[in-house]
Amino acid sequence: MATLPNPLPSLATSGLDLPPGSLVDATLDGPWHEPLLWYADGPPAPRDWPDLRAAGRRVGLLPVLVTGGRRDQWPEEWDLCPDGTSYPGDHDADEVLAGYWTEYADDEVGDGAAAGESGEGAEGPGSWPGLAPAPAREPAEDADTAAAGLAGVIAADADEWLGGARMALVPARRSADIPAAIGWSGPMNHENDVARLCAVLRSWEDRYDARVVVLGFDTMIVSVGRPPATVEEARALAAEHYAFCPDNIDQSPPYDLDVYAEKAVLNQEAWSFWWD
Repeated sequence: MATLPNPLPSLATSGLDLPPGSLVDATLDGPWHEPLLWYADGPPAPRDWPDLRAAGRRVGLLPVLVTGGRRDQWPEEWDLCPDGTSYPGDHDADEVLAGYWTEYADDEVGDGAAAGESGEGAEGPGSWPGLAPAPAREPAEDADTAAAGLAGVIAADADEWLGGARMALVPARRSADIPAAIGWSGPMNHENDVARLCAVLRSWEDRYDARVVVLGFDTMIVSVGRPPATVEEARALAAEHYAFCPDNIDQSPPYDLDVYAEKAVLNQEAWSFWWD
């Protein structure tokens, strides 16, 4: 994977004002040749995200909240796989999602339940509808400000939200690349190369002002600066969400894509994903 020079080995001399924390090099195949991320030993304060983003960006680091989740699994136990991760820029979001849609939607979504239904008499969910257009609305605030706001809300009550969260820094060019930069294996049962999902996250950055705010063992929360504002926009995007993370619909009541679009996508400033 093409990355920036890794500043983590010299973190102690970087000039960053960091709380006590740990460098992580543990992977599924043993220690990596360099640290993959740094994360704090204790819970975050509300100002940690914007402060670390401003300071870390100067040396090539981006913030993300990491969570141990209900099973208290922190990054050392995430089965990271950087050796099996490609570069997000080598993949096309539309092609990636179309492949997932073809593989999963025909069996799982059912007749007429998906945004991809194509014409009268169409059987099953229909062919892949393509990427949804960007919402017509203008963003209410800068995307990074929106991400900081969500991070602050979570930090204020991380135990309630996630069972605990800590600040982390990752060497990445853009927020969408954070999972690939650490070789995150959360979606392993859906996709072995997380860089393909990062290509979709890049597209969501461009269309929806999305930012990766939280990663857990197999969970992700994304802030959304410009969410869909109409039912039609939400349903079009819900098809992408289904291809990206089928478990959000297949294993979550009411198991209906249109209802998911209205409840979890329409005007929602945070999207949550979980892979079984």
